[in-house]
Amino acid sequence: MGHASEVVLRMEHIVKEFPGVRALDNVNFEARAGEVLALVGENGAGKSTLMKVLGGVWPYPSYQGDIFIQGESRRFYNTREAEQSGIAIIYQELNLIPELSVAENIFLDRQPTNRLGAIDWRRLNADTQALLDELGIRDFTPTDQVRSITVGKQQMVEIAKALSKRARILVLDEPTSALTDREVADLFRIIRKLKQDGVCLCYISHKMEEIKAIADRVVVLRDGQTIGEVTPIADISLERIIARMVGRDIRDMFPAGTRQRGDKILEVRNLDVDHPDLPGEKAVRDASFCAYRGEILGICGLMGAGRTELVSAIFGACPGAVHGDVLIEGKKVEIRSPTDAIDHGIALLTEDRKALGLFLGQSIAFNTTIASLQTISRGLLGVIDAGRERALVENYVAQLGVKAPGIDTSVETLSGGNQQKVILGKWLNASPTIFILDEPTRGIDIGAKVEIYKLLDRLAGEGVAIIMVSSELPEILGMSDRILVMREGAIVAEFTREETTREAIMECATGARRTGE
Repeated sequence: MGHASEVVLRMEHIVKEFPGVRALDNVNFEARAGEVLALVGENGAGKSTLMKVLGGVWPYPSYQGDIFIQGESRRFYNTREAEQSGIAIIYQELNLIPELSVAENIFLDRQPTNRLGAIDWRRLNADTQALLDELGIRDFTPTDQVRSITVGKQQMVEIAKALSKRARILVLDEPTSALTDREVADLFRIIRKLKQDGVCLCYISHKMEEIKAIADRVVVLRDGQTIGEVTPIADISLERIIARMVGRDIRDMFPAGTRQRGDKILEVRNLDVDHPDLPGEKAVRDASFCAYRGEILGICGLMGAGRTELVSAIFGACPGAVHGDVLIEGKKVEIRSPTDAIDHGIALLTEDRKALGLFLGQSIAFNTTIASLQTISRGLLGVIDAGRERALVENYVAQLGVKAPGIDTSVETLSGGNQQKVILGKWLNASPTIFILDEPTRGIDIGAKVEIYKLLDRLAGEGVAIIMVSSELPEILGMSDRILVMREGAIVAEFTREETTREAIMECATGARRTGE
């Protein structure tokens, strides 16, 4: 730990403005060699913007303030200059080329060549293997195509790439958002090793348990400002960190309301979904359950348990063939497409916001009304009433607390939490009677989560049947009236909120507890 006290990175009085928004407002912090500094804050608090200033994505002089690397003042005019100063940033959207091999990705534009100037493949692969060995990575080889390995392993490729450039400051932006538990354990092992080697790690995350497990110190950003000093993680409780992040105490993140269950509205009988990629296999097996008005039904399970396939099948959006019956208010219905589902009063908020939920190039207004144009059209011809559209969308923006300069703002410029709120607005406007949400708060900050929880509670109070798929057990336990647990495509257990615990759910989800015992 001899070098641990050395300050490698200092950012002072950083100010960054976008039209109508001061994203960073006089941010100061320092990070040291051989430590993991957690950077936390709600979406839109400025974490990613700050790292983009550091990485040269927002070049000097598009921001104000000073960056010191090992005590020397630096100004980066592009990302390459930041890289040359030993800074590597691994963004949530990984920057790899799927068609190339692991080795080609790691040494892109810097491949070793022989005397004739051709790529020296043997050395390229040997150098890559040496890096993988150094990191203790055995799950893939230098010649594997990147598209053939999981997201978690692709992240390892990015880390190896950063190491190959001898990065001394490594920034990880939400690195575990798409990883399995085992991949997270691998990542943490590698982070601890890099720490021992004296690398300075900045770790951006929403997941408090992770921060406790991996960080040495924590810095909180709120509304573009650093709140409180950088604090050793041992000296601060998670409650204090959250209170700093949101500027309020979240003892009660979940609404305390008591909901009254109404009539049965949805019944699913013996639903099977063929696996889209594995012939003869099933993604969902013989699933039967009911949903009631005014109730929140939670569906949990591990990655790959078939939760998304189950809800996509009900919504008519499943790639595999679907067998079984869906009944709405006691009547059998044929749902062959999402349009059929919407006509039957079903809405689905998908897990993958960008690919399935939004038209990224379009405005907040367009995205809010696209699923229910009849709400803003006039007369038989269905002419859109622009005034009505504006009033309606502005109402949702206010109600959901969407942070944006205006309703004509393109949704691709919004933070993840705000994009999620726009999708919520879109489905609310369609007034569904059955509202299915697949991981509604993934990658969203705590403040936005609380607003979404309140909204779901209110909708249930208005008699909507809500089905919520989530990987976060506190969320499932805090929000659901009943909980279904899935494993390997089957529903293996059903609990009421009162009768279950985290442990019981995990035992069923992992197969440690056989159902019916």
